[in-house]
Amino acid sequence: MPVTDDQKRRATMIGMRIASGLLVAGMTATATACSPAVDRATATVPAAPAPPTATAASQRPSETLSPVLERLLPNVKGKTFTSAIVDFPPSARAVAHRHGAAFVYAYVLEGTVRSQLAGEPVRTYHQGQNWVEQPGAHHLLTENTSRTKAAKLLVIFISNTGDKLKIEDPPT
Repeated sequence: MPVTDDQKRRATMIGMRIASGLLVAGMTATATACSPAVDRATATVPAAPAPPTATAASQRPSETLSPVLERLLPNVKGKTFTSAIVDFPPSARAVAHRHGAAFVYAYVLEGTVRSQLAGEPVRTYHQGQNWVEQPGAHHLLTENTSRTKAAKLLVIFISNTGDKLKIEDPPT
């Protein structure tokens, strides 16, 4: 589903407020976050699909990341602020991944998302709730808990300029 101009404006406003708060709080993340090799201000970057199998029809769908805003931080040399909308169709699950050394903030815009970082319990987040991922965190689980309704996140990355925003674990 394409991101509307209104959603982009809201995400940008929320993202800029978050970035201001992070900067005021001294959050100069030593980030290595991940930038797809596309124009992130306008392009939609789907997550890598699961490898094809004979039972492809029974596989869970994956998420889609749609960048909204990317800006160099003027007072933190070498760092970039990126906001993105992540859409999870019903029953979608992301591949386990990392965000390099990026500081990550996630806010649930719609639906319910189950999430787990390495060394932490599985947590369920509903619309209006949020979490942070410290630099180097290993994100083991991110999934839409509903079989019938989509879920949507606003995700903010404070990263080293030019780094990738998501690094998926290799297939096992």
